Amino acid sequence: MTNTSKTVLVTGGSRGLGKDMALALAGKGFNVALTYHSKKEEADKVVAEIEAAGGKALALQLDVSNSNGLDAFVSTLTASLQSGFGSGRLDALVNNAGVGVHAGFDSTSEADFDSMVNIHLKAPFFLTQKLIPHFNSGASIVNVSSGLTRFSFPGYAAYATMKGGVETLTKYMAKELGEKKIRVNVLAPGAIETDFGGGAVRDNEALNQQLASLTALGRVGLPDDIGSVVAFLCSDESKWVNAQRLEVSGGIFI
Repeated sequence: MTNTSKTVLVTGGSRGLGKDMALALAGKGFNVALTYHSKKEEADKVVAEIEAAGGKALALQLDVSNSNGLDAFVSTLTASLQSGFGSGRLDALVNNAGVGVHAGFDSTSEADFDSMVNIHLKAPFFLTQKLIPHFNSGASIVNVSSGLTRFSFPGYAAYATMKGGVETLTKYMAKELGEKKIRVNVLAPGAIETDFGGGAVRDNEALNQQLASLTALGRVGLPDDIGSVVAFLCSDESKWVNAQRLEVSGGIFI
């Protein structure tokens, strides 16, 4: 393993893409702190898997939709990093936590829209802001967006709008955090077989085949198509990659 002294925080790391990100980062030698919303048992399993492979990991509860709880979370995080890994500082952050809303533009409720703002836009903005004093020089931030900012599928107007905001936010973060030698990039997955959105891509064979037919490589994505790319962006291997949008979609709609 390499980078054994480095520490990363992955939000929403108990399942789906976040789980694979956590495992891939641990494979690169990062100490991994991951957050979960409600599924503590799943988070603990990820920690156990990392530890079984010789790595270090810990899991903390975080509701990213509630910005009022971020100060308390950061305090708990830094104390947990200090006791678990020997340092309360971070070398990387992956703003991954999120859920989707599938509803037509004409039927999206204001409550659902506000929820998307809180989870996908406010959370990465203010969590990152509050973590700035705790980053080491040379740290890397990866914000997770979506291929849906480049191409459109009906039913994702609110979700994709937030992700478009995340992509703009990434550029501003990179510009303003550059003086601290912090890099910020955005990763945009395509259609992936996970439980996201009720597991439609994974479980609906017709949808799976439709999306696969639109992709140059002839299949939809799997979680382990994503984690290795996040690990690359968090590592020194990408030390001159900054303010970039990297779409990981197998070449869909090209």
